[in-house]
Amino acid sequence: MTDVVVEYLGSLQTEQGAARNTLAAYRRDLLDFTDFLRDQRRGLPETGPDDIVDYLERLRKRGLKPSSVARRISALRGFYRHLLREGDLAHDPTEHLELPRRGRTLPRALPREVAAALVEAPDVSRPQGVRDRTILELLYATGMRASECLDLTREDVNRTAGYLVCTGKGRKQRLVPVGAEAVRWVTRYLEEARPRWTRRRDSGRLFVNPRGGPLSRQSLWAIVRHAAARGRAEIAQLARFAKDEYGVSDEQVQNAFTDARAILLVRDAMRARQRDQQQPRAGRKAGRQAGGHVYGTAPGERLRGTPLETH
Repeated sequence: MTDVVVEYLGSLQTEQGAARNTLAAYRRDLLDFTDFLRDQRRGLPETGPDDIVDYLERLRKRGLKPSSVARRISALRGFYRHLLREGDLAHDPTEHLELPRRGRTLPRALPREVAAALVEAPDVSRPQGVRDRTILELLYATGMRASECLDLTREDVNRTAGYLVCTGKGRKQRLVPVGAEAVRWVTRYLEEARPRWTRRRDSGRLFVNPRGGPLSRQSLWAIVRHAAARGRAEIAQLARFAKDEYGVSDEQVQNAFTDARAILLVRDAMRARQRDQQQPRAGRKAGRQAGGHVYGTAPGERLRGTPLETH
């Protein structure tokens, strides 16, 4: 890595408070660009607009998405503006460069019951399950980025007042309300799970691994993926029971992964089955004759306490 690239990355960190992930992405992008210049037997001082265009054409031939190309352009623009300010260049070869147009897609939201199944998926009989459930509750309750969640410290969470201090991009802080359900899980995690892992080492982060160190992004994504797989398996199990024992149609079973009303029908059927197993035979028969809702929840009614009282 050239000295000017190291200097630029250092200025991003100290002057603009760039996040670690941003610095890592810019480092990769600029290294890729300097490798390209080396292949072309060109140096940074003599780089011109044609060189930038040739580089972008190479990126397109490599099959990079417009969003990735746009990020490379942003990295190059910032880098060359820095060199211009420092007096290392007489002109900016990226001055008239246009960002590629990126297509926008509407965000896809999970139905509430699917999100509930995901959040409830961890096995909370184990310390790791309590930690994972707490992470999912907080992410669901606050909408934080993954990095923001992992950077939380114990002091950032005010359980009494029901809010946390979130540090986002550029080291900017904001207050984020947290609902009672998420606060309850944070309290349980701090009392039951975290003390077991921080007896010898405490990284100071809210969420730690079993060795007391900070939880990594890879570990967080593994938690989310595992919870999603387990939640999907739970819905599939409910669908099979509902189809076999309560006559839910094949179409409703197929929709149980994407449609909230279908999920409710499937869950209602499963709850009815569980309640039937706990009642005497006469009570079950009477309950079904009365409409099947012997467990106190009408179809379509939410079967779980809302994890967010406040956004």
